[in-house]
Amino acid sequence: MGEGNTLWYLIGYIFLGLAVMYTIFAGFAYLFLYKWRGKFYWASKIQQYYPERKHIMREIWLSVSTLVIFGVVLLGVAWANYHGYTQAYHPADKYGYWYYAFSIVIMVFIHDAYFYWAHRLLHWKPLFKTVHVKHHLSINPTPFAALAFHPMEAVSEILVVPLVAFTIPHYPTAMQIVFIYSLLVNIGGHMGYETVPKGFVRHWVFKWHNTSTHHNMHHRLVKCNYGLYFNIWDRLMGTNHPDYEKHFEEVVDRRDKERLAKLNKKVWAKKNKQKPVKESVGSRAVQQG
Repeated sequence: MGEGNTLWYLIGYIFLGLAVMYTIFAGFAYLFLYKWRGKFYWASKIQQYYPERKHIMREIWLSVSTLVIFGVVLLGVAWANYHGYTQAYHPADKYGYWYYAFSIVIMVFIHDAYFYWAHRLLHWKPLFKTVHVKHHLSINPTPFAALAFHPMEAVSEILVVPLVAFTIPHYPTAMQIVFIYSLLVNIGGHMGYETVPKGFVRHWVFKWHNTSTHHNMHHRLVKCNYGLYFNIWDRLMGTNHPDYEKHFEEVVDRRDKERLAKLNKKVWAKKNKQKPVKESVGSRAVQQG
């Protein structure tokens, strides 16, 4: 494949891939939770109201500009890979498959630290007022808020890719796995619905991974809960909101009570359908009710 053909292949692969991936992940989450099954899962909604349409459209348009910026940076990294300037290697088992798996873990932890401190920097007043405020206009975020960034913030978000690409030996698909995981966690954090089980934030292992409630509180309260994947840096730096665990349990308790009430209602309806009540004035009143 010639240089020109390679460039066009990379452009198509990267930009089309980003568009399709984001549309599928964020679009499906939005359609499922806000359109198709929103009423069914309403009890799981962290903030009990829907955002206005204008906010959703703003999130979508900002996401489009972010995808373009991400695409340009990723194209540069892919081109550098092609010419052997990065730490990308071939074949996949060059350093053993154990290292392939280990490199994914390393990249995730590097990104988690990078995100936390870049995020803290964006909350510095001059940057917050001019850049990060665009993202925080989504007080009650939807999945489309995951990439709803000011262009400067979009650049800061994606710069971690070349940072890792030029310093950490990696097989290209390992970085792609990290990117997909990052996008899914990001969309989950902006989903507006809590999906993990009760006790998650108090479990000795699971408490170290963030929840949708954790980031939703950040959008609503601003000066807390800065982490992306893990709840490590927020705990170390004392930036977890003091009521995070309490609020999480409140959201989950409300959700589980509603689920139990619906289940009991279904069981009651099924029993009454299977066992008709004998005809009497009282039973007739029950059936009519």
